[in-house]
Amino acid sequence: MICYIAADSTTADARVALTPTTAQALTKLGLELRAPPGLGRASRYADEDYRAAGVTFTDDAAGATAVADLVLRVRKPTPAEIATMKRGAVHLSFLDPFNEAALLAAFAQAGVSAVSLEMIPRTTLAQKMDALSSQASLAGYAAVIQAAARLRKALPMMMTPAGTIMPARVFVLGAGVAGLQAIATAKRLGARVEAFDTRPVVEEQVRSLGAKFVKIDVGQTGQTAGGYAQALTPEQIARQQAGMAKVCAHADIVITTAKVFGRPAPRLVTQAMLAGMQPGSVVVDLAVDTGGNVEGSRPGEEVVTGNGVIILGHANLESTVAAHASQVLAANYAAWITHFWDETAKTLRLDPNDEILKGCLITHDGRIVHPQFAK
Repeated sequence: MICYIAADSTTADARVALTPTTAQALTKLGLELRAPPGLGRASRYADEDYRAAGVTFTDDAAGATAVADLVLRVRKPTPAEIATMKRGAVHLSFLDPFNEAALLAAFAQAGVSAVSLEMIPRTTLAQKMDALSSQASLAGYAAVIQAAARLRKALPMMMTPAGTIMPARVFVLGAGVAGLQAIATAKRLGARVEAFDTRPVVEEQVRSLGAKFVKIDVGQTGQTAGGYAQALTPEQIARQQAGMAKVCAHADIVITTAKVFGRPAPRLVTQAMLAGMQPGSVVVDLAVDTGGNVEGSRPGEEVVTGNGVIILGHANLESTVAAHASQVLAANYAAWITHFWDETAKTLRLDPNDEILKGCLITHDGRIVHPQFAK
């Protein structure tokens, strides 16, 4: 079975879907791996290490895609790239399926079985394949590092002969995977950390990391079966913003991580809240690519408000630590492939009754098969 690992058409993402370590594991399964030269260079993985793991390099991307039974990449492909794929092939990557109806139609027309990493169920069995969680954890870490680099203050308390430097105050909105890692990172750097989440169930996790859980009464809240926070009503959001504004006013760093999967990100930090913050404080919007939690944030830009608050809108913070992001992401791909691998036939066996496949298979046999996207 031929597996082609495609280089992404965008240069903004340094991550890669295969590392030499996972290449070695997939080669042992029986896969014939092909890739373009320099595949992992941006993530600091050398071609020599890939060759030693059994990867064959080719400059003919279209030709390699045309014969591949399995195509891996990080980002979604273009319609032109889909058109070059072999009918009956399997394609695995992030697809943003809720916002890419035309792309899903192109997959169906090409007869390609498209698998969306975002749609892999959050179950115990699928935990090793959960790319959203593996990448969110690194994004939470990187958010603190990026904010600390721009704050122009030290994060920990320091006792000096010239006086005491008080610890920086960090406020994290959302205590999911990214938020918890942001909390842990800020605490390790010595900051005073506070956090808020609409799900009271996460309070214990926040407190176990040494942070203070901010309680704001917004009424009845909860989480979905997949572990995501449920969307709030406009009235609940207004009450939440009023409570958060008081904490933001004293914060040196605010990190927002609230995403509602499949829908635009909720607006948490308003212009009025930003106006009440200290000059030089930093806000990192981890939801900027889905509409943004912060009013005025823009993807890929650093915005400075009139009162000197810095808003960072990096849409792919995990890519700033691409070596480790690729390490865990490639392991997610390898876990998915291993789960569906038929050792006897040396090929993938896509069992339509498999619960994991039901969750993440979007197109198959020339049609859109996922019930959330099929018309």
